[in-house]
Amino acid sequence: MSAAQKPPEEPFEPTSTKPYFIRALHEWCGDNGLTPYLTVAVDAQTRVPQEFVKDGEIVLNVSMGATDKLRIGNDWIEFSARFGGRVRELSIPLARVSAIYSKETGHGMGFEVAAQDGQQHASTPNVQSLRPSLAVAGTESESMNEVSDKKPTSLSEVPKKAAPARPKLTVVK
Repeated sequence: MSAAQKPPEEPFEPTSTKPYFIRALHEWCGDNGLTPYLTVAVDAQTRVPQEFVKDGEIVLNVSMGATDKLRIGNDWIEFSARFGGRVRELSIPLARVSAIYSKETGHGMGFEVAAQDGQQHASTPNVQSLRPSLAVAGTESESMNEVSDKKPTSLSEVPKKAAPARPKLTVVK
């Protein structure tokens, strides 16, 4: 094949930054003595104890002390954990993770999750210690500091009561 007849080059498609952010925040929590929590939008491919799923989502403690054989890959998160005294094997598609954050401080990062119909939407997990500074990572160019330091854009995004039972993650774009 001559130089004039080169096949067209494929456009460069970088891998997702999501698994790297999740691994980094998991490590950051461990290094600082914090407890990393994952919020997962459960679907048919998500293997978690269904009796702990509420409103289509589950919040999981993924600290080294709470899990066994934790593996955070580029496509799946897999580990064993005890639920009600029984060891369970969990398998979570990375695409279904909507947030990782510290239980103690609420610092972390939220992610877009594909809806059942395939469209992207920002998930709003119900977690107890999440701060309004947790934002959805919407662009690849945002650094971790830029994402975690964002503030709510309106008063309606700030919890109105001093100690709400279950605050919601607000999406800041």
